[in-house]
Amino acid sequence: MRIAVPRETHPGENRVPVTPETAKKLVRLGAEVVIEAGLGEGTGYSDSEYQEAGASISADREALFTQADVLLRLRKPSLEEVALMPEGCIHVSYLDPFNERELIEALRAKGVTSISMEMIPRTTRSQKMDALSSQANLAGYMTVMLGAMHLPRILPMMMTPAGTLKPAKVFVIGAGVAGLQAIATAKRLGARVTAFDTRAVVAEQVHSLGATFLEIDLGETGQTKDGYAKALTDEQIAMQREAQKAVIAESDIVITTAQVFGRKPPVLVTQDMLEGMTPGSVVVDMAAETGGNVEGSVPNEVVTVNGVTIVGLGNLPNYVCKDASQMYASNLFNLVEDSWDKEGNSFVIDFEHDILPGCIITHGGEVTNATIKQFYEGGQ
Repeated sequence: MRIAVPRETHPGENRVPVTPETAKKLVRLGAEVVIEAGLGEGTGYSDSEYQEAGASISADREALFTQADVLLRLRKPSLEEVALMPEGCIHVSYLDPFNERELIEALRAKGVTSISMEMIPRTTRSQKMDALSSQANLAGYMTVMLGAMHLPRILPMMMTPAGTLKPAKVFVIGAGVAGLQAIATAKRLGARVTAFDTRAVVAEQVHSLGATFLEIDLGETGQTKDGYAKALTDEQIAMQREAQKAVIAESDIVITTAQVFGRKPPVLVTQDMLEGMTPGSVVVDMAAETGGNVEGSVPNEVVTVNGVTIVGLGNLPNYVCKDASQMYASNLFNLVEDSWDKEGNSFVIDFEHDILPGCIITHGGEVTNATIKQFYEGGQ
Protein backbone atom coordinates (compact mmCIF):
# COMPACT_ATOMS: atom_id res chain seq x y z
CA MET A 1 0.00 0.00 0.00
CA ARG A 2 1.36 3.36 -1.07
CA ILE A 3 1.35 6.03 1.67
CA ALA A 4 2.03 9.53 0.36
CA VAL A 5 2.96 12.53 2.48
CA PRO A 6 2.74 15.90 0.66
CA ARG A 7 4.27 19.10 2.01
CA GLU A 8 2.04 21.42 4.02
CA THR A 9 1.25 24.57 2.05
CA HIS A 10 -0.49 26.67 4.72
CA PRO A 11 1.51 29.90 5.18
CA GLY A 12 4.03 29.59 8.00
CA GLU A 13 3.20 25.96 8.80
CA ASN A 14 6.38 24.09 9.76
CA ARG A 15 4.93 20.98 11.40
CA VAL A 16 5.02 17.67 9.53
CA PRO A 17 2.64 14.70 9.81
CA VAL A 18 5.40 12.11 9.41
CA THR A 19 8.88 12.28 10.92
CA PRO A 20 11.82 10.11 9.82
CA GLU A 21 11.18 7.99 12.93
CA THR A 22 7.53 7.29 12.08
CA ALA A 23 8.41 6.88 8.38
CA LYS A 24 10.70 4.02 9.44
CA LYS A 25 7.87 2.47 11.46
CA LEU A 26 5.48 2.71 8.51
CA VAL A 27 8.03 1.00 6.26
CA ARG A 28 8.41 -1.76 8.84
CA LEU A 29 4.66 -2.32 8.68
CA GLY A 30 5.09 -3.08 5.00
CA ALA A 31 3.99 0.23 3.51
CA GLU A 32 5.58 1.97 0.55
CA VAL A 33 6.18 5.48 1.90
CA VAL A 34 6.64 8.41 -0.49
CA ILE A 35 7.60 11.83 0.90
CA GLU A 36 7.39 15.08 -1.04
CA ALA A 37 10.82 16.68 -1.42
CA GLY A 38 11.46 19.31 1.24
CA LEU A 39 8.69 18.09 3.56
CA GLY A 40 10.72 18.58 6.73
CA GLU A 41 12.63 21.76 5.89
CA GLY A 42 10.77 23.93 8.39
CA THR A 43 11.27 21.42 11.19
CA GLY A 44 14.88 20.52 10.48
CA TYR A 45 14.35 17.11 8.85
CA SER A 46 16.29 16.55 5.62
CA ASP A 47 15.19 14.45 2.66
CA SER A 48 18.18 12.17 3.31
CA GLU A 49 16.88 11.36 6.80
CA TYR A 50 13.60 10.17 5.27
CA GLN A 51 15.50 8.14 2.69
CA GLU A 52 17.60 6.52 5.41
CA ALA A 53 14.32 5.59 7.11
CA GLY A 54 13.28 3.67 3.99
CA ALA A 55 11.01 6.24 2.34
CA SER A 56 11.38 7.47 -1.23
CA ILE A 57 11.42 11.15 -2.16
CA SER A 58 9.29 12.65 -4.94
CA ALA A 59 9.24 16.18 -6.37
CA ASP A 60 6.04 15.43 -8.33
CA ARG A 61 3.33 16.77 -6.01
CA GLU A 62 0.46 15.94 -8.36
CA ALA A 63 1.56 12.31 -8.65
CA LEU A 64 1.68 12.05 -4.86
CA PHE A 65 -2.06 12.67 -4.84
CA THR A 66 -3.11 10.76 -7.95
CA GLN A 67 -1.13 7.61 -7.10
CA ALA A 68 -1.77 7.46 -3.34
CA ASP A 69 -3.64 4.72 -1.53
CA VAL A 70 -3.31 6.66 1.73
CA LEU A 71 -2.54 10.36 2.23
CA LEU A 72 -1.21 11.37 5.64
CA ARG A 73 -1.55 15.09 6.27
CA LEU A 74 -1.65 17.68 9.01
CA ARG A 75 -3.99 20.32 7.61
CA LYS A 76 -7.17 19.87 5.60
CA PRO A 77 -6.81 19.52 1.81
CA SER A 78 -7.83 22.14 -0.72
CA LEU A 79 -10.66 21.43 -3.16
CA GLU A 80 -8.05 21.27 -5.93
CA GLU A 81 -6.18 18.57 -4.02
CA VAL A 82 -9.39 16.58 -3.47
CA ALA A 83 -9.94 16.61 -7.25
CA LEU A 84 -6.59 14.82 -7.68
CA MET A 85 -7.36 12.01 -5.23
CA PRO A 86 -8.33 8.63 -6.68
CA GLU A 87 -11.63 7.04 -5.69
CA GLY A 88 -11.16 4.81 -2.63
CA CYS A 89 -8.15 6.77 -1.39
CA ILE A 90 -7.87 7.20 2.39
CA HIS A 91 -7.11 10.76 3.52
CA VAL A 92 -6.16 11.41 7.15
CA SER A 93 -5.74 14.94 8.58
CA TYR A 94 -7.48 17.64 10.54
CA LEU A 95 -10.66 18.41 8.59
CA ASP A 96 -12.75 20.79 10.74
CA PRO A 97 -15.89 18.98 9.54
CA PHE A 98 -18.34 21.18 11.47
CA ASN A 99 -17.22 24.25 9.53
CA GLU A 100 -16.05 22.74 6.22
CA ARG A 101 -19.19 21.33 4.66
CA GLU A 102 -18.11 22.15 1.09
CA LEU A 103 -14.85 20.27 1.61
CA ILE A 104 -16.61 17.27 3.15
CA GLU A 105 -19.08 17.23 0.26
CA ALA A 106 -16.16 17.21 -2.21
CA LEU A 107 -14.50 14.29 -0.40
CA ARG A 108 -17.81 12.41 -0.36
CA ALA A 109 -18.46 13.02 -4.06
CA LYS A 110 -14.93 11.82 -4.97
CA GLY A 111 -15.40 8.58 -3.05
CA VAL A 112 -12.56 9.36 -0.65
CA THR A 113 -12.49 7.80 2.80
CA SER A 114 -11.72 10.83 4.94
CA ILE A 115 -10.60 10.53 8.56
CA SER A 116 -10.71 13.58 10.82
CA MET A 117 -8.08 13.71 13.55
CA GLU A 118 -10.30 16.10 15.54
CA MET A 119 -12.94 13.40 15.80
CA ILE A 120 -10.83 10.69 17.44
CA PRO A 121 -13.06 9.44 20.31
CA ARG A 122 -11.77 10.39 23.75
CA THR A 123 -11.36 6.94 25.26
CA THR A 124 -8.59 5.31 27.23
CA ARG A 125 -7.54 3.15 24.27
CA SER A 126 -7.49 6.04 21.81
CA GLN A 127 -5.35 8.37 23.94
CA LYS A 128 -2.24 7.51 21.93
CA MET A 129 -4.05 8.72 18.78
CA ASP A 130 -5.54 11.89 20.31
CA ALA A 131 -3.92 14.65 18.26
CA LEU A 132 -6.16 17.37 19.66
CA SER A 133 -4.84 16.71 23.15
CA SER A 134 -1.19 16.37 22.14
CA GLN A 135 -1.25 19.68 20.27
CA ALA A 136 -3.34 21.37 23.00
CA ASN A 137 -0.64 20.51 25.55
CA LEU A 138 1.90 22.43 23.50
CA ALA A 139 -0.51 25.29 22.86
CA GLY A 140 -1.10 25.62 26.60
CA TYR A 141 2.64 25.78 27.21
CA MET A 142 3.03 28.44 24.52
CA THR A 143 0.32 30.69 25.97
CA VAL A 144 2.47 31.14 29.06
CA MET A 145 5.63 31.68 27.02
CA LEU A 146 3.92 34.38 24.96
CA GLY A 147 2.40 35.98 28.05
CA ALA A 148 5.77 36.08 29.78
CA MET A 149 7.46 37.48 26.68
CA HIS A 150 5.05 40.42 26.46
CA LEU A 151 4.84 41.10 30.21
CA PRO A 152 7.25 43.86 31.32
CA ARG A 153 8.16 41.98 34.48
CA ILE A 154 9.27 38.51 35.57
CA LEU A 155 6.99 35.69 36.72
CA PRO A 156 8.75 34.32 39.84
CA MET A 157 9.41 36.01 43.14
CA MET A 158 13.02 37.18 43.26
CA MET A 159 14.87 38.29 46.38
CA THR A 160 17.92 40.44 45.68
CA PRO A 161 20.05 42.99 47.57
CA ALA A 162 18.15 45.62 45.59
CA GLY A 163 14.85 44.43 46.97
CA THR A 164 12.23 41.72 46.56
CA LEU A 165 10.19 41.29 43.40
CA LYS A 166 6.74 39.80 43.96
CA PRO A 167 5.55 36.86 41.81
CA ALA A 168 3.29 37.69 38.89
CA LYS A 169 -0.36 36.72 39.08
CA VAL A 170 -1.68 34.51 36.28
CA PHE A 171 -5.35 33.71 35.74
CA VAL A 172 -6.21 30.79 33.43
CA ILE A 173 -9.77 30.49 32.16
CA GLY A 174 -10.55 26.96 31.05
CA ALA A 175 -8.88 23.93 32.63
CA GLY A 176 -8.96 21.46 29.77
CA VAL A 177 -5.78 19.95 28.34
CA ALA A 178 -4.38 23.33 27.23
CA GLY A 179 -5.47 25.12 30.39
CA LEU A 180 -3.95 22.53 32.71
CA GLN A 181 -0.66 22.71 30.83
CA ALA A 182 -0.76 26.52 31.06
CA ILE A 183 -1.33 26.26 34.81
CA ALA A 184 1.53 23.79 35.23
CA THR A 185 3.91 25.90 33.12
CA ALA A 186 3.08 29.15 34.90
CA LYS A 187 3.59 27.44 38.27
CA ARG A 188 6.95 26.03 37.17
CA LEU A 189 7.99 29.56 36.26
CA GLY A 190 7.09 30.75 39.75
CA ALA A 191 3.84 32.63 39.16
CA ARG A 192 0.85 32.68 41.49
CA VAL A 193 -1.88 30.95 39.52
CA THR A 194 -5.66 31.04 39.76
CA ALA A 195 -7.87 29.07 37.37
CA PHE A 196 -11.52 28.62 36.53
CA ASP A 197 -13.49 26.06 34.57
CA THR A 198 -17.22 25.56 34.20
CA ARG A 199 -16.69 21.89 35.10
CA ALA A 200 -16.30 21.80 38.87
CA VAL A 201 -14.95 18.25 38.51
CA VAL A 202 -11.56 19.64 37.37
CA ALA A 203 -11.02 21.63 40.59
CA GLU A 204 -9.05 18.73 42.06
CA GLN A 205 -6.70 18.70 39.05
CA VAL A 206 -6.15 22.45 39.38
CA HIS A 207 -5.34 22.11 43.09
CA SER A 208 -2.96 19.22 42.36
CA LEU A 209 -0.89 21.60 40.22
CA GLY A 210 -0.59 24.05 43.09
CA ALA A 211 -3.06 26.60 41.73
CA THR A 212 -6.17 28.16 43.27
CA PHE A 213 -9.54 27.21 41.77
CA LEU A 214 -12.00 30.08 41.49
CA GLU A 215 -15.38 28.90 42.75
CA ILE A 216 -18.33 30.31 40.76
CA ASP A 217 -21.82 28.89 41.21
CA LEU A 218 -23.26 28.73 37.70
CA GLY A 219 -25.87 26.11 38.44
CA GLU A 220 -26.02 23.11 36.10
CA THR A 221 -22.98 22.99 33.76
CA GLY A 222 -21.12 19.68 33.41
CA GLN A 223 -19.35 18.15 30.44
CA THR A 224 -20.08 16.06 27.36
CA LYS A 225 -19.49 12.30 27.19
CA ASP A 226 -16.14 13.10 25.52
CA GLY A 227 -15.06 15.33 28.40
CA TYR A 228 -15.62 18.70 26.72
CA ALA A 229 -17.27 21.58 28.56
CA LYS A 230 -20.92 22.04 27.66
CA ALA A 231 -21.99 25.36 26.17
CA LEU A 232 -23.23 27.83 28.79
CA THR A 233 -26.46 29.78 28.58
CA ASP A 234 -26.28 33.55 28.08
CA GLU A 235 -27.24 33.99 31.74
CA GLN A 236 -24.45 31.66 32.91
CA ILE A 237 -21.88 33.48 30.75
CA ALA A 238 -22.97 36.80 32.31
CA MET A 239 -22.59 35.28 35.81
CA GLN A 240 -19.12 33.98 34.94
CA ARG A 241 -17.99 37.33 33.58
CA GLU A 242 -19.13 39.19 36.68
CA ALA A 243 -17.44 36.74 39.08
CA GLN A 244 -14.16 36.84 37.12
CA LYS A 245 -14.00 40.60 36.86
CA ALA A 246 -12.15 41.23 40.14
CA VAL A 247 -9.64 38.41 39.52
CA ILE A 248 -8.91 39.70 36.00
CA ALA A 249 -8.34 43.23 37.34
CA GLU A 250 -5.67 41.93 39.74
CA SER A 251 -3.93 39.65 37.21
CA ASP A 252 -0.72 40.37 35.35
CA ILE A 253 -1.46 37.70 32.74
CA VAL A 254 -4.88 36.34 31.76
CA ILE A 255 -4.97 33.24 29.57
CA THR A 256 -8.22 32.16 27.94
CA THR A 257 -8.53 28.62 26.57
CA ALA A 258 -12.33 28.21 26.52
CA GLN A 259 -13.55 26.53 23.35
CA VAL A 260 -16.70 24.50 22.71
CA PHE A 261 -16.03 21.80 20.11
CA GLY A 262 -17.75 22.58 16.81
CA ARG A 263 -19.07 25.96 17.96
CA LYS A 264 -17.91 29.55 18.19
CA PRO A 265 -16.13 30.15 21.53
CA PRO A 266 -17.79 32.32 24.19
CA VAL A 267 -16.57 35.87 24.86
CA LEU A 268 -15.36 35.81 28.47
CA VAL A 269 -13.17 38.91 28.74
CA THR A 270 -15.06 42.04 27.80
CA GLN A 271 -13.95 45.58 27.08
CA ASP A 272 -14.85 46.80 30.58
CA MET A 273 -12.72 44.03 32.10
CA LEU A 274 -9.76 45.09 29.98
CA GLU A 275 -10.25 48.67 31.15
CA GLY A 276 -9.98 47.46 34.76
CA MET A 277 -6.57 45.85 34.18
CA THR A 278 -3.27 47.56 34.97
CA PRO A 279 -1.45 48.97 31.92
CA GLY A 280 1.32 46.54 30.97
CA SER A 281 -0.83 43.50 31.73
CA VAL A 282 -1.21 40.81 29.08
CA VAL A 283 -4.18 38.77 27.86
CA VAL A 284 -3.48 35.69 25.72
CA ASP A 285 -6.54 34.59 23.73
CA MET A 286 -5.97 31.01 22.64
CA ALA A 287 -9.33 30.99 20.84
CA ALA A 288 -8.65 34.09 18.72
CA GLU A 289 -8.48 32.11 15.45
CA THR A 290 -11.94 30.63 15.92
CA GLY A 291 -13.80 33.73 17.11
CA GLY A 292 -12.05 34.65 20.35
CA ASN A 293 -12.71 34.69 24.10
CA VAL A 294 -11.58 38.31 24.38
CA GLU A 295 -13.22 41.45 23.03
CA GLY A 296 -10.71 43.32 20.93
CA SER A 297 -8.45 40.36 20.15
CA VAL A 298 -7.38 40.13 16.51
CA PRO A 299 -6.58 36.73 14.95
CA ASN A 300 -2.84 36.26 14.40
CA GLU A 301 -1.96 39.68 15.78
CA VAL A 302 -0.74 41.32 18.98
CA VAL A 303 -2.63 44.52 19.78
CA THR A 304 -2.69 47.00 22.66
CA VAL A 305 -5.97 48.26 24.16
CA ASN A 306 -5.78 50.88 26.93
CA GLY A 307 -2.23 49.78 27.73
CA VAL A 308 -3.16 46.08 27.92
CA THR A 309 -1.46 43.76 25.42
CA ILE A 310 -3.82 41.26 23.78
CA VAL A 311 -2.09 38.32 22.12
CA GLY A 312 -4.25 36.69 19.45
CA LEU A 313 -1.55 34.65 17.74
CA GLY A 314 -2.73 31.34 16.32
CA ASN A 315 -1.29 27.93 15.51
CA LEU A 316 0.60 27.95 18.80
CA PRO A 317 2.02 24.41 18.51
CA ASN A 318 3.84 25.58 15.38
CA TYR A 319 6.12 27.70 17.60
CA VAL A 320 7.57 24.42 18.89
CA CYS A 321 7.21 22.61 15.58
CA LYS A 322 9.79 19.90 16.24
CA ASP A 323 8.02 18.60 19.34
CA ALA A 324 4.60 19.23 17.79
CA SER A 325 5.59 17.17 14.73
CA GLN A 326 6.93 14.36 16.87
CA MET A 327 3.68 14.17 18.84
CA TYR A 328 1.31 14.49 15.87
CA ALA A 329 3.30 11.98 13.82
CA SER A 330 3.12 9.54 16.72
CA ASN A 331 -0.65 10.03 16.98
CA LEU A 332 -1.00 9.45 13.25
CA PHE A 333 1.20 6.35 13.21
CA ASN A 334 -0.67 4.83 16.15
CA LEU A 335 -3.94 5.28 14.26
CA VAL A 336 -2.56 3.63 11.13
CA GLU A 337 -0.90 0.78 13.02
CA ASP A 338 -4.08 0.03 14.95
CA SER A 339 -5.97 -0.67 11.71
CA TRP A 340 -3.13 -2.18 9.69
CA ASP A 341 -3.47 -5.66 8.20
CA LYS A 342 0.06 -7.02 8.35
CA GLU A 343 -0.68 -9.95 6.04
CA GLY A 344 -2.24 -7.79 3.37
CA ASN A 345 -0.01 -4.78 4.02
CA SER A 346 -2.99 -2.44 4.04
CA PHE A 347 -4.95 0.07 6.11
CA VAL A 348 -8.29 -1.64 6.78
CA ILE A 349 -11.46 0.42 7.11
CA ASP A 350 -13.59 -1.52 9.59
CA PHE A 351 -16.84 -0.02 10.81
CA GLU A 352 -16.94 -2.58 13.63
CA HIS A 353 -13.73 -1.04 14.98
CA ASP A 354 -14.13 0.73 18.34
CA ILE A 355 -12.37 3.93 17.17
CA LEU A 356 -12.60 4.37 13.39
CA PRO A 357 -16.37 4.91 13.00
CA GLY A 358 -16.16 7.95 15.27
CA CYS A 359 -13.53 9.69 13.14
CA ILE A 360 -14.36 8.54 9.60
CA ILE A 361 -16.34 11.36 7.99
CA THR A 362 -16.88 10.06 4.44
CA HIS A 363 -16.65 6.59 2.91
CA GLY A 364 -18.01 4.96 -0.22
CA GLY A 365 -19.60 8.16 -1.48
CA GLU A 366 -21.51 8.83 1.74
CA VAL A 367 -21.13 10.96 4.86
CA THR A 368 -20.94 8.11 7.34
CA ASN A 369 -20.21 9.95 10.59
CA ALA A 370 -23.45 10.09 12.58
CA THR A 371 -22.54 13.28 14.46
CA ILE A 372 -21.58 15.20 11.33
CA LYS A 373 -24.54 13.88 9.35
CA GLN A 374 -26.91 15.03 12.08
CA PHE A 375 -25.16 18.40 12.28
CA TYR A 376 -25.53 18.96 8.52
CA GLU A 377 -29.19 17.99 8.65
CA GLY A 378 -29.77 20.64 11.30
CA GLY A 379 -30.37 18.27 14.17
CA GLN A 380 -27.49 19.47 16.36
